[in-house]
Amino acid sequence: MNGHKIHKRGNLLPFPIIEAAAKGEVEAINTVLKHYEGYIIALSTRRLFDEQGNPYMVVDNEMRRTLETNLIVKIMQFDVDRAA
Repeated sequence: MNGHKIHKRGNLLPFPIIEAAAKGEVEAINTVLKHYEGYIIALSTRRLFDEQGNPYMVVDNEMRRTLETNLIVKIMQFDVDRAA
C-alpha cells in the first residue's frame, strides 16, 4: 500500500487509503474490506432454527461474498478526482 498508514478518526477511512483502493492497490482494497467487515457480517447474518425450533444466528457466506464483491466494484468505480 505504498507505506500508507491508517489513522483512525472516528469511523472514517483516510482518503489516501480510498485513493489507493480506487487505483486498484490490493492491500488498500483489503484495508477497506477489513474496515467494513463487521458491518458486512452484520448484514449477512441470518436467524435459523434447529429441529426443536430454537433460533440461532449464522453468517450467510454467499450474502457476505456478494456484499464484499459489490463493495469492491464500487471502490473501483469511485472517481477520486471528483472527491478530492
